[in-house]
Parts: sequence; C-alpha cells; structure tokens
Amino acid sequence: MEQEITTRVKPISAPADMAAMKEQCKAALERRKICFRVCAGTACIAGGSLDVYEELKNQIQQRGIDVNVELLFEGGETEAGASTSGCHGFCQMGPLVRVEPQGTFYNKVKVDDVPNIISATLEEQGVVEELLFENQDGTRATTEKEVPFYAGQKRIVLGGCGTINPEDIRNYFAVDGYQALAKCLREMSPEDVVEEVKKSGLRGRGGGGFPAGRKWESAAKAIGRPKYIICNADEGDPGAFMDRSLIEGNPQSVIEGMIISAYGVGAKYGVVYVRAEYPLAVTRLFKAIDQARDYGLLGNNIMGTGFDFDIEVFQGAGAFVCGESSALRASIEGLPGEPTAKYDHATDKGLWEKPTVLNNVETFANVPIIINKGADWYASMGTDNSKGTKVFSLVGNIVNTGLIEVEMGTTLRKIIFDIGGGIPDGKKFKAVQTGGPSGGCLPADKLDMPVDFDQLKEAGSMMGSGGMIVMDEGACVVNVAKYFIEFCNDESCGKCISCRDGSAALLDILDRICEGEGREEDLETMEDLCHCIDDASMCGLGTSLPNPVLSTLQYFRDEYLAHIKDKNCPAKVCKPLFTYEVITDNCKMCGLCFRNCPSDAVIWKKKEVAEIIQDKCVKCGICKEVCKFGAVE
Repeated sequence: MEQEITTRVKPISAPADMAAMKEQCKAALERRKICFRVCAGTACIAGGSLDVYEELKNQIQQRGIDVNVELLFEGGETEAGASTSGCHGFCQMGPLVRVEPQGTFYNKVKVDDVPNIISATLEEQGVVEELLFENQDGTRATTEKEVPFYAGQKRIVLGGCGTINPEDIRNYFAVDGYQALAKCLREMSPEDVVEEVKKSGLRGRGGGGFPAGRKWESAAKAIGRPKYIICNADEGDPGAFMDRSLIEGNPQSVIEGMIISAYGVGAKYGVVYVRAEYPLAVTRLFKAIDQARDYGLLGNNIMGTGFDFDIEVFQGAGAFVCGESSALRASIEGLPGEPTAKYDHATDKGLWEKPTVLNNVETFANVPIIINKGADWYASMGTDNSKGTKVFSLVGNIVNTGLIEVEMGTTLRKIIFDIGGGIPDGKKFKAVQTGGPSGGCLPADKLDMPVDFDQLKEAGSMMGSGGMIVMDEGACVVNVAKYFIEFCNDESCGKCISCRDGSAALLDILDRICEGEGREEDLETMEDLCHCIDDASMCGLGTSLPNPVLSTLQYFRDEYLAHIKDKNCPAKVCKPLFTYEVITDNCKMCGLCFRNCPSDAVIWKKKEVAEIIQDKCVKCGICKEVCKFGAVE
C-alpha cells in the first residue's frame, strides 16, 4: 500500500478551514502529472493487483522518479506515481489499472504487462491495445466510460471507490471529503440536518427501506441520554459484497455520514458493527477512524465547535441473524445474538436501552452527498417513493459480474443485459434472485419492471441489501429455493419455533421433491407453511424466509409439477431425477468416457459401444463433457 501518513498533522480547528484543506490536498495530488491507479479491492488483490502495484512503483523508481507520496504534500512535484484504490467494480476483469488523468482503463493486468504500460504512457503517449477492454463487436474501449458495464451506471455513492486511496484521508479531502460535515457545523442546526435528509427521500439501504430522515427525527426527539449511532456492516447475504466494498474503497464517507447523523440527533457515541471475516474492510476502517481522530474530526470538540462524537468498531462473529437490528444490538451488549420483541422503537430504546439510530453502510455513505449537493438534487433521481441510486452486486450466470450503482427505477433488463452484458454462451435468461436469501426469484416477464423498494415487494421479492443473482436456463428453481431455505435454516437463531422448525419442515419437503418423492399436495402445504412462518416469526429473517419458495411457486409452478408428476428435473440439476445414457448409434467406441469416469461407472472394451452402470454413476456429467460425438445424453 502507499506510504502511510507519518508527519504530525494539525487538527482542523474550525469548519471554515475545511475549504482550504480541500484545495491544499487537491493541489498536492495534481502535482503528480501521471498516476497509475491500481484497484486494491478484495477481488483484484486475490488476482495479484498488489504485485502489479509494487512492480509499477519499482519500474517508476528505476527511471529515477521519486514515488514518495509525501513529496506531493510537501510542495514537490513528480512526473509519475502509482497509487492503490478501492474496488473499481468490474471484479471479473481484474486486476484493473487506470492511468490518470488520461483515463486509460486496463483490465486483466499482470506483472509482466507493467513495463509496456509505463513505456506506452511515459514515452509514447499511447496505450497498450491488448490490455484495453474488448467490446462484443471486437472494438476496444480506451476509458471506463466507453465500457458498457460502466456506461449504464450512475456512480454516486461509489464515486470515490476506485478513484481515491482509501488509506489516506487526504485523498478524501481532495474530493469534497468532510465539506458536508463542515457545512452542517457552520451553517445548519441539528434540526436543519434532519430536515434535509427527510426532504431528500433517502430510505434505508439495508433492506427495510424505512425513511432515514424519519428515523433520525424520532431519535432527535427522544428524551434518553446518551444517544447512539450504529452502522450495520454485517453483510452476510450469499453473493453480496456492496457494504464490504464501500468500506474497503471509501471508509471516510461512511464515517462522515455517521458524524453528520450524530450531529443531527444529538449522539455522542457510534459503533460500526462489521464482520470479522472481512479483514481488509476492518483494517481500512480502523485506519480511517484513526486518521479522522488525528485531524480532529472524531473525538472531543470536533472542528473546534464543542461537538463531541467518537466511533468504536465491533467485530461480529459472522451470524447472519445479527444483521437484524435487535440481534445486532444484543451482540454488541454481550448477549446472545437473538432478536427480541420490538415493544419500543430503537429510536426510543435501542442500544443499552438508550435512543439509537441504526442504518447500514450505504445509507450513511449517501448522507455527505445529500448535504453537499442538496436534498432537491438527490430527490430528482429515482422514482416517486424510492429516491437516489442503489448499489448492487451483480453475480451469477451473467457476462459482466461486479459491483454496480444505478438510479432507482432502472429496469432489470437494463441492469442484466446492458450493464451485465446478458447471459453467456448463448443461453436463455431464466430468473433473477434479488434481496439475498430472503428475496424472491423473478422470471423473464419481469425484466421490464423498474427496480425500487415498492415494485420488488409487489412482485414477491425485495430490495434487501442489494444482492442480485442471475440464473440461466440451466438453473433449477426448486433446487434454488431449497438452497436458500437451507441457508436460512442454518442461520436461524432458533428462538422462534415458526422460523426454526418451519424452515426445517420446508427444507424436508423441498428435499423430497428434488429426490423425486414429492406429492402434489406438498405445494399447498408449503404455501400454508410459508404464510404461518411469515405471520408468527419475530424478526425479518423469519418473516421474509418464505420468499424464495412463494416466488418460485408463483412464477415456476410447472417446474415443481415436473419434479412431482413427471419425476423429471427440466434443468437436469436434481440428480435423482435424471440419468446419463449412451446413444448407441452415435458412439464411436473411442473410450473417452471410460477413461475419464471418476466412479468406474462406464464399461467399455475396444471396438465395443460403451455402457453406463446406473448404480455406480454419480451424475457428474464428465462423460457427456468429454464425448466429442454427442453420444452421451
């Protein structure tokens, strides 16, 4: 990573000083004429981006260029430098490198590519053609804006991810960081702050979609002291990595949002509840908090205004149910992470029985943007009841996977086919699961539906925290529902009989259907059971747990009936419901299936047609894959 701040910093003594700090830091970074910005998000690091970063620094130094970042802040100037950043979003194409200010966007960069990148940039003023993104028509995109994956997005919350070094607060200062907090402390009363957030229409991005401003208003009016601000970073949905990436890429935006919230409601203490299994996010969060304290932005007498607020980090042990508000608070208090009945709102009696505001990472990251640009600007985006943008993790059977941000109201078709590039290998789209394990599966006839809180709920799914899993025709929706019910059953705290035993009963029925032992009356039983679980469960895990079953029964009932009546899995996923057989007329007696079978289920002799012994076959499909003549079906 880049050299850490080692010089003694002078705390910001007044809100008015933030404008000068911005100009100072912006000017310093601009003294680096060329910057090779390397993605250091989790996915790119796994692909070797830090090795690329080190090689870039080494190659630049070999040219006699000083890459010490402190040189810039001391008034120096350098021809070129290398810097890390948070997640650029296009995870599957990593490691990613962007050359600034030209904007040249390189993907799948390896250490061996570094000399060519530096030579093309510093000597030839050109680009390395083969490292540019290749569009489906064979043309090359020079900048991110020319890549369809980015062109269809509106990156506002993610604006700092991929453009600044998340481990140096001065990078955040250079892009309006803490200007919103200074504005609040200088020009706005706490009531003004709450009203601005209310006016913006910001709804909680953690899944519930409750208006953030109304929540803050309730906490501000609450009588108890002290008051608390909690940031929920306990993101545990399969396929979801939005909040983790935001903390990795721009932790200061989340911290600033929490401080503004604390000012608005009168809180002095904050907690970030983050999963311990996200080590990079945790490390950068601790660094960001320490640097904010160094600059007088956290702690006592913030910016010399007499306003006190500080943040602690609580690392959760990875229980999915601890993402639920009351279970999360219980975990912080040292109690078992179980939900409790909500006789009182958390804004009246939350953490330690005191007024508490709990929002998720993305919600807080929106707040500085709203204060800087204005509630009217923010409310101009989105739909009537869902304002602004939403960050999604786009994964599954799709050409372009990664982290995206789109305006509320963008259709599923635009997200999946324009930004996501559609379904690979010429296969057909089948369904998209939104909202994580508690969400629903939506079919092709919902592709033109605008994505917002209300539309998704009406369709039988939910926004959730923002996971979006795309499935092609090779997916079995019965097996998908079984997977998510199994996940919820494993993660249930067990406190509610409806959730604990109800999910187990659902799982038992789905298991039988996938085994070919289902009965038609099982479908009605599952529907009744789902409604009982929803009605009787205490927390959101239980009340939304039935969604995968109810949505697949609503939109894909024929597939359930095929499993039950025809003993057939149309997608050929449920192994007990299909067999592999050799087509005698097509078999060339080559023995490839025999030599590659891992379970010795193929009988074959030279000049004889192969035969598959069903009792030994493990349904792995290797025989079909290796056969060059279409002789295995």
